[in-house]
Amino acid sequence: MNFEETVLPGCFVIQPKIFSDHRGLFVKTFHADIFAEHGIRLELGENIFSISKKDVVRGMHFQVPPCAHAKLVTCVSGAVLDVVVDLRKASPTFGQYAACELNSESRKVLYVPVGLAHGFLSLRDDSVVVYQASCVYAPEADRTLHWGSFGFPWPVAQPLLSDKDRNAPAMAHFHSPF
Repeated sequence: MNFEETVLPGCFVIQPKIFSDHRGLFVKTFHADIFAEHGIRLELGENIFSISKKDVVRGMHFQVPPCAHAKLVTCVSGAVLDVVVDLRKASPTFGQYAACELNSESRKVLYVPVGLAHGFLSLRDDSVVVYQASCVYAPEADRTLHWGSFGFPWPVAQPLLSDKDRNAPAMAHFHSPF
């Protein structure tokens, strides 16, 4: 596995080990010991996936303490532009963002540490994104930051949005607990 840190401390784009032969592929997206060698200690609480049409924006989502979680995100079919924004007050990159394409060709994985909001734009129809979170979903801790409020130049004119994402508070009105 190859770990490349983004501009946001502790947030990594990971190229997993891919085994390929005449039968197809075998991809290892997580290995506790290898992650620990890069300073990431991750216990997984739940695993979920979403399927999105082209031009869907999902985000920017996170959970607040004591239910804050880290995530591993990968796109197993299709392609997404994955985006994170730093909500950690003491971070030198507070309010800054990072983005990368996750797709079924590269098989890259994004590690999103606690204190970052996460979202993505589906670049193709039926993009399947798998999320592995360090704790289970806690509705009372669930938060959303408005997808268009932190300066990221989303390459979509008319995104398809949930009401929750469309009506989320802007970054300017967010008081971070991180």
